[in-house]
Amino acid sequence: MKVTIDKDACTGCALCEDTCPDVFEMQEDIAVVKVDPVPEGSVDSCKQAVEDCPSEAIKIEG
Repeated sequence: MKVTIDKDACTGCALCEDTCPDVFEMQEDIAVVKVDPVPEGSVDSCKQAVEDCPSEAIKIEG
């Protein structure tokens, strides 16, 4: 599974980093994906981060 972040839509709330720190991190005021593909053990928390994103900036691919 791969995830991407629309940097124009990201509000920098850091919820994704809190929910799935193995995949997401904050760089300055924008969230970034730090691993690709998503590790098997982080799939569920990554999906939760996608669902919880208030700006819908995170997308799952594949």
